[in-house]
Order: sequence, then structure tokens, then C-alpha cells
Amino acid sequence: MTHMLLNSELPAHVLCAQMADLLLKKQLKLVTAESCTGGMIAAACTDLAGSSAWFERGFVTYSNDAKTELLGVPTRLLARAGAVCEGVARAMVQGALAHSHAQVAVAVTGVAGPTGGSPAKPVGTVWFGFAAGGQVITEKCLFEGDRAAVRSATVQHAFKRLVALLG
Repeated sequence: MTHMLLNSELPAHVLCAQMADLLLKKQLKLVTAESCTGGMIAAACTDLAGSSAWFERGFVTYSNDAKTELLGVPTRLLARAGAVCEGVARAMVQGALAHSHAQVAVAVTGVAGPTGGSPAKPVGTVWFGFAAGGQVITEKCLFEGDRAAVRSATVQHAFKRLVALLG
């Protein structure tokens, strides 16, 4: 049995490779639904040679219209709660699975900054949705740093949690 290190200091590309290994061993495919990262998770996945064996597709749904049109996020939810909330992360991850042939999904929606934050949702707030094995998990994180740091931390955290979920 292989034990994976779940050290948050591991670089995203190492975590992505660990996730890829787990997906391959379990014969599963991944779909991504990204807002604040603008496709960075999908790009990191496809940076790995052979990713077509486990990466099914990625949705970049930066606008609310894209979230609704591509993933089925309810417009009333977006109007009521805004794009950065648990309900939207959940709807995004469920929509990604429903609109793909994957069995595992990750969705991210957040405030990367430097503007757009509020007292309730400060810059660095990111909601995650994870789906695997019929289970949906949501999680909120608050990352520090500038826009690049928040986006990078979001990608790293997504892979870290996927490794834990699949492992």
C-alpha cells in the first residue's frame, strides 16, 4: 500500500501527479469547474503528459451567465447569495459532473482580489466543491496574499483535498 504525503507545502504539480496516480488506479476521470482560477487547475492537470487518460474536461465559468448556462447554477441562487458561497460551489461541482463523463469533480469560486472583497467575503475567500463516489463536500478557505498567491493557493488546496478524498 502506498501512503501519500498530505503536506500542504508540497507543490501543486506534485499533488496533481499524486491525484493523477490515484485516478488512474481507480479508473476514474476528473472534471473541473473554475471561476476565480480561470482554468489554472485544468491547466495544471494537462501539464502532465498522459492526462487524457484521467482528465475528462474543464469548465471555466468566470461570469454568472457561464455558471448558469454551462453548469446549471440557478440564477436565483446567484442573485440571492452571490457567486462566492457554499450553494454556488455545490451547484458548480454537481453541474460539472452532470455535464461531463467524469466521476470525480472539483469546483472553485472565490474572490482573488485585489478588489471585489467585502466584510462578509474578504479578498482570499474561496469556496470549494468536491464530488466523488456519490458524495459532495464543500469547504471554505481564506487565503492570504495578492491575486497570484490566492489563485496559486486555491490550485494547491484543490489538489491536496482531491488526493485526500481519493486516497
